[in-house]
Amino acid sequence: MLKKTPLNDFHKVLNAKMINFGGWEMPLLYNSVIEEHHAVRKTAGLFDVSHMGEINISGPKAKEFLQHVITNDIEKLSEGKILYTVMCYQDGGVVDDLLVHKVAEDFFMLCVNANNTLTDFQWLSENQITGTRVINASAENSQLALQGPTAEEILQNIADIDLKEIEYYHFRTGKTAQVETLIARTGYTGEDGFEIYCKPDSAEHLFRNILEAGKKNGIMPVGLGARDTLRLEMGYALYGHEIDRNCNPLEANLAWIVKFDKGDFIGKEALIKLKESGLNRKLVGFEMIDRGIPRAGYKIFKNCNEAGKVVSGTFSPSLKKAIATGYVAVEHANIGEEIEINVHEKKRRGKIVKTPFYRHKKKNS
Repeated sequence: MLKKTPLNDFHKVLNAKMINFGGWEMPLLYNSVIEEHHAVRKTAGLFDVSHMGEINISGPKAKEFLQHVITNDIEKLSEGKILYTVMCYQDGGVVDDLLVHKVAEDFFMLCVNANNTLTDFQWLSENQITGTRVINASAENSQLALQGPTAEEILQNIADIDLKEIEYYHFRTGKTAQVETLIARTGYTGEDGFEIYCKPDSAEHLFRNILEAGKKNGIMPVGLGARDTLRLEMGYALYGHEIDRNCNPLEANLAWIVKFDKGDFIGKEALIKLKESGLNRKLVGFEMIDRGIPRAGYKIFKNCNEAGKVVSGTFSPSLKKAIATGYVAVEHANIGEEIEINVHEKKRRGKIVKTPFYRHKKKNS
């Protein structure tokens, strides 16, 4: 039986097209992927992301424990700040990518990927040290994501705290539509916005009130379809595509969240060896020159020889062209280099480009 978020019935009231997403019944779209995508880029969109997992780490040794299991450095992370990181296996493979919220000196909330929640919880429990407590708090939380240029204006209508005081990758607690919430200035769309945590029995009330508050702004509920096109335009990694058990953060362009100088952490030795020996492949972004949309699993060729494979691909509503990410042999991972993708058994030309694919236009001063 599929798992359901507290908003499941309300999605159906809104005539959402529901799909099986990693064992969850989730909305793919409400109107159309393109309409919802543009709503986020131009005004605002509201997502139900209550399938995401939350794991609490607490105790006097909580910080020491986290330093050992993540690649990034939380030593200077102050209360109310958020850190993006990955956890690695001993061989450097990625357990998951996640957000670490520092609630207090001895208490951290991790937001993890829905499909990996149990894996992450088990991994953390297996590596737990004395003086820490690891709790899977996913059932105690729901999460909504309000994203877009008018997100702050909309949410301020019903929030009792000054949202301008919440900087990027920071969070605060307060009431939203009279509901106790944790409001984080984070998101996976490339737009300004917030990820809002509340108790499950308040999720529908909050979702309805945010939609009402954003009516004049043209807010739309947004499903997983547009969530994927938005994140791919920004070149953001998605577990199971750009990153997984069989890849490492160095080849996935996530070296910036691997802090070798912070002390020991799980996977450090393997990653140092990979760095010293040189990578065999690299994650790149490319756009299509010929017609055709590259999809995950399609083979990539260079000079008629197989050189890699696509891990994510879509038609970009913002750029009006097909874009994709893929792993290619490092000698071919050069900006501007042409490659071929096997689309429906036909070779189609593409060109490696710098990511993010989508960049905001500069406003006239």
